[in-house]
Amino acid sequence: MMVTSACNIPSRSYSTYPFINKIIYPQSRGNGNSLLFRKQPAKLSSCKVNNQPGIAFINAGARGLTETNEEKRRFKWVEIGPDITEEQKHAIAKLPFKMTNRCKALMKQIICFCPEKGSLADLLAAWVKVMKPRRADWLAVLKELKIMEHPLYFEVAEVALLEESFEANIRDYTKIIHGYGKQNRLQEAESILVAMKRRGFICDQVTLTTMVHMYSKAGNLKLAEDTFEEIKLLGQQLDKRSYGSMIMAYIRAGIPEQGEVLLREMDSQEIYAGSEVYKALLRAYSMLGNTKGAQRVFDAIQLAGISPDARLCGLLINAYQVTGQSEKAHIAFENMRRAGLEPSDKCIALVLAAYEKQNKLNKALNFLMDLERDGIVVGKEASGILAQWFKKLGVVEQVELVLREFAAKETYGKVRTS
Repeated sequence: MMVTSACNIPSRSYSTYPFINKIIYPQSRGNGNSLLFRKQPAKLSSCKVNNQPGIAFINAGARGLTETNEEKRRFKWVEIGPDITEEQKHAIAKLPFKMTNRCKALMKQIICFCPEKGSLADLLAAWVKVMKPRRADWLAVLKELKIMEHPLYFEVAEVALLEESFEANIRDYTKIIHGYGKQNRLQEAESILVAMKRRGFICDQVTLTTMVHMYSKAGNLKLAEDTFEEIKLLGQQLDKRSYGSMIMAYIRAGIPEQGEVLLREMDSQEIYAGSEVYKALLRAYSMLGNTKGAQRVFDAIQLAGISPDARLCGLLINAYQVTGQSEKAHIAFENMRRAGLEPSDKCIALVLAAYEKQNKLNKALNFLMDLERDGIVVGKEASGILAQWFKKLGVVEQVELVLREFAAKETYGKVRTS
């Protein structure tokens, strides 16, 4: 097993887990915390702190420490009684019916936990001693805490990594890193990664991809790129998740062109990106008003076998709207209709906004009349664009009168035909 540098340092070493540091190394200078003497799982570290009088920071003779770990524990396991709050009773009542008794016992303790009773690590250690859990029990507890979005989920997960009965593997570390990443807790995630490496686990593509995704969300492109290069050095075929995470990093950094380069690299290796990557890339080009890029990605979406919907078409129309290319925006709108897609009010509003940018009122009115003729009703957003435009021109009443007359003529024509 891998021996960490902590074994060779005479002064005390700190865990990479912030939560565990607080438990093991309190500010008090009393007789010390019992967790310092707790036996660590052999598979996680070959440093054994109990029964080794030669370690400099344990001066058992000077302190007169003769009691065992169990005797020193502050937390005493006491079954949860009826004297709890209604909220706690409700949470306990919602525990899964099929959950084992040993898991329910711990869940009740966690739900009713308060720092005055002792530390969370002591509680978990007491549970291990009393209930003798297996890995499946740990996983069941962690799953339920995650579903409940319990604030102690990460603390329980970090302590579990150190317990022999949990039998931690690399995926357990990856899950915690991913969880911290989703909450943008970058420092905690990196601490877990460092701890994983110190315990002899080698980072694989899944773990590194999780880190790329986390750095991407945090807006740290440089670290995302460095981690992506580390994935390549593994010498394995990159999967679509690794590529997708890096493409998203480039999109978030405002350089979708680099993301598109990776997309073409994927195509050359017959690795197909998920629809969410294509949509994000199209949205990025659309917001930037990069019409050529938006059109390329829109065409690539269809080549990938993804059927465009009104939302994707709206992103393409928006690219032309941003740059004031009203005719091309109108062509994209008509192409959508010819493909059999029902135009959304958002798409109509985008075409009108494109006409407004170029002050093409007559074109806009003809466009609206065509829609009216085809039975397409203008919604709230499109009407708002029109109202603002007409207000600027000072012709709100005149246009409203013309549209009413046109609508009346259309209605009269339909009645005569019927």
